Amino acid sequence: MRRLAPHFACAALVAACASTPAQAPALFPSLPQGRVQVTTASGVHEFGVWIAADDASRERGLMHVRELPRDRGMLFVFQQPQPLAFWMKNTHLSLDIVFIGAAGRVLNVASDTRPYSLEPIRSDGDAIAVLEVLGGTARSIGLRPGDPLTLPTLQTTGDLPPGPVQARPAAIASN
Repeated sequence: MRRLAPHFACAALVAACASTPAQAPALFPSLPQGRVQVTTASGVHEFGVWIAADDASRERGLMHVRELPRDRGMLFVFQQPQPLAFWMKNTHLSLDIVFIGAAGRVLNVASDTRPYSLEPIRSDGDAIAVLEVLGGTARSIGLRPGDPLTLPTLQTTGDLPPGPVQARPAAIASN
């Protein structure tokens, strides 16, 4: 029996690894992916994101997702800066919702949102993008309003010549 114990332990480890969130990139195979860098007082933090740049993908968001690695999220991109409101309908996980202004800085953060809530979660001003990450992430990295983000898939109004604001097509990054 002692000789079989290592084999049972190995089998248990393989079974546990098979259900880990390492398969998270397969959650949204039709969405482009990119990288977002957030600079806080604690340093630079990078997230792999799925990019929701059309109505259908923005409407679905992270609904029905049951596991999300701490270094993953979803970036919602809009054509024009505007007041935004999100909800947590059919969302199993608590999320941090980061509203991003046209200059590429954090407007406000809704931390540890309540799963399944239909209560609107609003931006503090006109936002051009929203980053959703696992609840508690913003607090753990010290994310605050005014912190800059690098959004390689989005041209912010600070990057544009005068005229209408438009989002660049999303670039696909390998993760």
